[in-house]
Formats: sequence, C-alpha cells, structure tokens
Amino acid sequence: MKITGYAVEKLEDPFGILSGDRFEFFLDIEVDEDDELFNENGLLLKALYVIDKEQEKIMSYSLLENSTEKYIDLALEDDELEMVFAFCKEHLPTA
Repeated sequence: MKITGYAVEKLEDPFGILSGDRFEFFLDIEVDEDDELFNENGLLLKALYVIDKEQEKIMSYSLLENSTEKYIDLALEDDELEMVFAFCKEHLPTA
C-alpha cells in the first residue's frame, strides 16, 4: 500500500461538545493488483484523526472507490493502519 496524495481539513466543533482537535484526512491509496484492496477505479481512504489531551489516534476510517466515492466494505490490516496513523501524524497542519 502506498499513499500517493492527500488533503486534510481541521473539523470545527461550533457547539464545543467534543474535546480535543479533529482532522479529516483524505488519502489517495495505491495498492498492487493482487492486493485484496485493489480497485480499478482507485482507492480513497477517509480517516478521522483525533488529538485529545496526550492521546492521538485514528478514530475511524472508510475506504471509498476513488472515482465514484462508493463505500468499500473492507478493513485495513494492522500494519496498514499503523502506516496511515504515522502519515496523518506527520502531515498535521501547523497553526
């Protein structure tokens, strides 16, 4: 699995209900043709990254078909999820 592009947006909580900061990442994913995740139309991974006090984590994620944005009912393996976490942590917006 390879991340080929991304966009990130800080989510605002206008009511102040949620603690911490939340960021929504949109990652363009490339996988080998023999990988279970492979899709001819490409893959988009949408991840919710949360920073709350001393803890940072991927709260949730979804895999989508890139061209149609249809949900794909597959899960990442632990090492893939760790790679996504590290990528998001490294690419957090400053300020």
